[in-house]
Amino acid sequence: MTEMKELSYVDAIIEGIAEEMVVDPKIFHMSTEAPRRLQEEFGFPRVRQTPIAESALTGMAIGAAAGGYRPIVDWRLVTFCFVAMDQIVNQAAKIHYMFGGQTRFPLVFRTTVGGGTRRAAQHSQSPYSMFMQLTGLKLVLPSTPADAKGLIKTAIRDDNPVVFFEAGRLGGVKGPIPNGDVSIPFGKADVKREGKDVTVVALAWMVHEALAAAEELSKQGIEVEVIDPRTLVPLDIETIRSSVFKTGHLVIADEAPAAASVSADIAARIVEDAASFEALKAPISRVTGLDAPIPYSPSLEDYVFPDRSRIIEAIRRIL
Repeated sequence: MTEMKELSYVDAIIEGIAEEMVVDPKIFHMSTEAPRRLQEEFGFPRVRQTPIAESALTGMAIGAAAGGYRPIVDWRLVTFCFVAMDQIVNQAAKIHYMFGGQTRFPLVFRTTVGGGTRRAAQHSQSPYSMFMQLTGLKLVLPSTPADAKGLIKTAIRDDNPVVFFEAGRLGGVKGPIPNGDVSIPFGKADVKREGKDVTVVALAWMVHEALAAAEELSKQGIEVEVIDPRTLVPLDIETIRSSVFKTGHLVIADEAPAAASVSADIAARIVEDAASFEALKAPISRVTGLDAPIPYSPSLEDYVFPDRSRIIEAIRRIL
């Protein structure tokens, strides 16, 4: 049996990075706020605390990756990466293709998304669907410490640009972590809870809300299957489709607004497939954030974001 230990979501990510840095001296980390553990263990120049200049950090990382290094850039809040969109959109996402595959660009961009931390409109965004449009980027969104550690190791080893989204309200959440070198492949969803009556596909924090909703409904004889995609690109649609064949009902829960979203993409992929469309016994229901800037007021912020009660309402509605 694999030995386990308890780590927080953020500490699990840092441990995964540290383990990879020990193995590969070409890995280095840049951020406007350097993680203390990495500073103490590896020091300068492999851990660099930089000026607040995300466009410069992103451009430097692309060049370093082309030169044989494996940079990790922490944009901190996703808000700050918007000043580097030219480097992300026109360079990182496309440069391997534009170079005809002659050079690899292994780099990881870390960034925090989501609300629930009372950071108001600019710092509570979940714009990962924007990045899904940028063919050439792999996108990761873990919901547990174990997944976070396993996926950050895979991201660092990948020879392509990876955006590693970290859910802000999960930062201090602790969970069991297997000891040893345990990586998790991209494109493989995780069934967090098995059920026969309805499928709930949930992202990041909403995985925990979906599991809480499932426990509540189980007391009433409704068994909910909860699926965490874990990576958005590549997306494991087959695991979702197989679950829909079994349950005949689908709810998608995400903090991001509904328009042009991950939830919209998953719903479209299910109904575009004739077999999974015919398996549906009711319309797909999406439980998402409202199409509004995130308020600073705690009560208003809680109103904008979905939670377990709204997931329960959606499940009851389609059943």
